[in-house]
Amino acid sequence: MSETGNRIILDVDTGIDDALAILLAVKSRKLDILGITTVCGNVSLQQATDNTCKILELVGAPSIPVIAGAAGPLTRKSHYEHRVHGQDGLGGALPDPAVSKQADEGFAPEFIVEQAKLYPGELTLIMTAPLTNLALALMKCPELPTLLKEVIFMGGVVRGHGNVTPTAEYNTYADPEAARIVLHAGFEKLTQVGLDVTRQTLLNEEAIGQLTDPVLRNYVAQSTEIYIKRYEEMNGIRACALHDPLAVGVALAPELVGRKSYFVDVETASRLCDGQMVCDFQNRLGEQPNTLVCETVDAEAFLELFINALNA
Repeated sequence: MSETGNRIILDVDTGIDDALAILLAVKSRKLDILGITTVCGNVSLQQATDNTCKILELVGAPSIPVIAGAAGPLTRKSHYEHRVHGQDGLGGALPDPAVSKQADEGFAPEFIVEQAKLYPGELTLIMTAPLTNLALALMKCPELPTLLKEVIFMGGVVRGHGNVTPTAEYNTYADPEAARIVLHAGFEKLTQVGLDVTRQTLLNEEAIGQLTDPVLRNYVAQSTEIYIKRYEEMNGIRACALHDPLAVGVALAPELVGRKSYFVDVETASRLCDGQMVCDFQNRLGEQPNTLVCETVDAEAFLELFINALNA
């Protein structure tokens, strides 16, 4: 339960950085987490759901509901990221298959709509996965944008290079049709947290060593080992980017990022650029801005927030 009453739903495809985002959201004690919804993405829906339950048990929050959602993208085949997250999605850090916490009844898109109607104008969605569940919720309830306070999504890259193709970030590549539905839905406050800012928020072994809870420290060290190795291979830096945790960070401390409104769209039919998020910086298309794009981040302040929350 939060101290501030910021009502949120976290939507995840629990791989390594989604798990860190869940830890941050729970340990911050500043968010009223109504539920965590899961979706196919980094790993299968079942694996993402099991991983989410494991992480909530690890952090001592088994009472938070977990609701499974879409088992695949809207129109495409699933594209898993085992090279980055390991076969189990958590870098092999929680190998014990026994988990007493089970997912709750229900379907994630319906849960999102129900909670939005229950708390009109109060609910923030933090999406750290392909946007399939939110797209399905919009199909079910087209007025959803008028009911939500904010949507914060980790996805896309607007100035830099991709992390799954030369131009596309994983979440938008995995289900670009869903991303497009979300971008065009007419949300009053839709915040994009892309690779442009998340690549600046790096977690290294020295920072992990600052974690005071031995259980959490060991888990973070083990789970990020494969992640750090992969990041070093691709980028020459021995660290890993806190992609998904930064989306939670924006909900906790909006001043961490500098945002500006632009018209943003996603490529869904390109031989080379499928899944690329395109930001119209110079308004060449003459469209109304639809997205608050995070352009700057205070990376040092965010890392401090992350470590302090996990040490709380």
